[in-house]
Amino acid sequence: MRTASFKTSSGWGYTIAYKEKVLIKQSVIPVISDTKSFKTEDDALKVADLVKQKLKQNLSPTVTKNELILLKIKL
Repeated sequence: MRTASFKTSSGWGYTIAYKEKVLIKQSVIPVISDTKSFKTEDDALKVADLVKQKLKQNLSPTVTKNELILLKIKL
């Protein structure tokens, strides 16, 4: 499984791919009411890594607001 970041018009997003097939493409920060991209590439990749770990453990890839806070994602 591979994560990658990409530039959006207002910041950063991420993709998670498996065997060259994109499983998740996230261009906005999940769980918050605003529709905005991650402020930094590092923030996008931190969340991508969290989601990748959840997928590897066969857990739902859903991200909670608390997890965003724990990862110190700038909202």
